Amino acid sequence: MKIPKRKLFLLIIFAYVAFSLYAAYNVFFSTKVISRVHRVVKKETGALSGGVRDGGAVAPFLARDWNPWEDEQVDYNSALTKKREAFKQHLGRIDKNKPKRYRVQIWGKAAIGIYLWEHILEGPLNPTDKIAQWREGELQSGKIDFSFYTGPAVVQGHVPLDMNSLVLVLNGREQQKVSYSTRWLEHVQALVHSHTVSHVAVVLLGNEHCNNDFIAPYLKRNGGFVDLLFLVYDSPWVNDKDVFQWPLGVATYRQFPMIRPNAQLITSNRPYRCNFLGTVYKNSSRETLMQVLKQSGLDKECITTAREKWLPQETAESLRGYQTALAQSELTLCPVGINTECYRIYEACSYGSVPVVEDVLTPGSCAAGSSSPLRLLKAAGAPFIFISDWKELPAILERERGMSQEQRVDRRRRLLEWYASFRQQMKERFTEVIEETFFKSG
Repeated sequence: MKIPKRKLFLLIIFAYVAFSLYAAYNVFFSTKVISRVHRVVKKETGALSGGVRDGGAVAPFLARDWNPWEDEQVDYNSALTKKREAFKQHLGRIDKNKPKRYRVQIWGKAAIGIYLWEHILEGPLNPTDKIAQWREGELQSGKIDFSFYTGPAVVQGHVPLDMNSLVLVLNGREQQKVSYSTRWLEHVQALVHSHTVSHVAVVLLGNEHCNNDFIAPYLKRNGGFVDLLFLVYDSPWVNDKDVFQWPLGVATYRQFPMIRPNAQLITSNRPYRCNFLGTVYKNSSRETLMQVLKQSGLDKECITTAREKWLPQETAESLRGYQTALAQSELTLCPVGINTECYRIYEACSYGSVPVVEDVLTPGSCAAGSSSPLRLLKAAGAPFIFISDWKELPAILERERGMSQEQRVDRRRRLLEWYASFRQQMKERFTEVIEETFFKSG
């Protein structure tokens, strides 16, 4: 079929008009949608540094490379940043709530340092050889990490001081010991002045007459640098603020060991009523004690070994004999010496042998009062037998004969439990006082 030219022309004109109207509608009335795949890029109208001129016309310029996943990447990075920040804040809260720990070093330059470390703080010592030139150990108590150094090789300027808080253990019992202790105090004073050390405490085996004036100028209250003083014996200086009473403990200088109670120690049938092994001084109450034992025939029920002269060191044999006497006796007789407090009291407790203590004040400058002497032990409820005269001893031993084995075992157990509790109390007190005084602002 042949289409007339006129109709064909009109059809072309109609198609052209329809397409023009459709194009005009899309340009002027339809909402523009830029496809993610075919994004429209603006054409710069001015001279651009990145454009290319071609006969006066500016070629199209792409501002940046196009990334079809750009929006998702931005959202992802933003979310990741927020998660990282939240985790960082979480770690910060954990660190803030984590208990803060402190470090304190102890220099043991007196034998009571071993009682402090092994018996009170229950810390380890390496090497275990008691006569080693250098011994050290570490432990944690409360918020404090303690390190301990002792032995003849621990000398001034040769101790690895890697912290600014220090406890110095000294002996001030006699003049020779005072001179030695003073040199150590002056050494530590130099460390304080050089800002190497900030906090100092001293554990002092005081004079048995409580004459401890040599250390007074070093106390902070008197313009010195010693923040805390833990002092053996019933000193009138004790105020439980910066001066605290400290127990004498066992004679570690004679190698008296740390005794771990066992079933046999508690339940064994002990063959002796009492024991006393020690020096008997002329015109002392110890002479009265020995007379009472002999006149009453009680020396046959008790282990007694008297000597006229005090010996500073034990032989291995004499130490074994003394420990055997403690372990085989129900009671340990503790007459006063230069001071009422003596090593024998604590050594008897170690073996569950009840101390019979002569509760009498000795001459000197020690504090008097209703709780003296031995106020630290009395305040702790020590289950001892206190007497004022050794003539009371026969009646005490007579009561012992009437006790059953069950009663003796129960008393022994209570004494050992009390002594363990007493040492724990001293540990907690020592730690808490140092924490409060050294680190209360930290």
